[in-house]
Amino acid sequence: MSAAALPARGAMRAAWPWLAAACGAILLWWLLDARLTHDLLDWLPYLASGFAMNVLISVLAMTLGTLGGIVLGAMELSAARLVRAPAVAYVQVFRNAPHLVLIFATTYIFPFEIVVAGNYLPFPDWLKAVLGLAIPAAAYVAEIARGAILSVPTTQWDAAKGIGLSRSQTLRWIILPQCLRRALPPWMNLSASITMSTALASLVGVHELLHAATDASTAVRRDDFTVAIYLTVLLAFFLFCYPISRLTRRLERRLGRR
Repeated sequence: MSAAALPARGAMRAAWPWLAAACGAILLWWLLDARLTHDLLDWLPYLASGFAMNVLISVLAMTLGTLGGIVLGAMELSAARLVRAPAVAYVQVFRNAPHLVLIFATTYIFPFEIVVAGNYLPFPDWLKAVLGLAIPAAAYVAEIARGAILSVPTTQWDAAKGIGLSRSQTLRWIILPQCLRRALPPWMNLSASITMSTALASLVGVHELLHAATDASTAVRRDDFTVAIYLTVLLAFFLFCYPISRLTRRLERRLGRR
């Protein structure tokens, strides 16, 4: 673990009791206010359906981003400039592009329906949001893959060649398992980041958790309910992303010991 990471991890450990106390206070407030609890329980299935869309968007975006990022990462390592240059340009542009801008771009660039064999098929906004988040995810995964491959010492290629392994066998049995262990923690961090970014899809009309919370707040029109409903949104994302963060740190410590 680097020295620069120690203060940040110490701050996280110090903040955890306060965050747990805040969540406990929120839950206690909900339980003591019977009317508020009743309203929240009524809207909970609607909020859950919205959060399911967040999870679906994040899973699909990370799947597409991972597949595209692996290809781009391999292209970045190519000796041919015509292969390497487009991948490097893609990574540099879309790693520094705001996610919200990309979501708006994919929403308005792609059509609302597509024609397949003479049939008109809808192209829903949530699928456009998937593409809008998969684009930067692919750029980040490309750098993760490139860094993982370069982190494996070149002497291991030479040693594998010396014992008679082919290049494909070396890649499959020696290089890729090490790359996977090195790439998994940053990939999981990226997955949590993309999940949190799915809330931006509400701005283009996608029915996800934040959009559902806004609908609930507009329907009930009570200040205490509005505060509670958005705290529920915060709590839902925290309960989904925090275990990923904890598992990532555990993997980092385990791999660091190895």
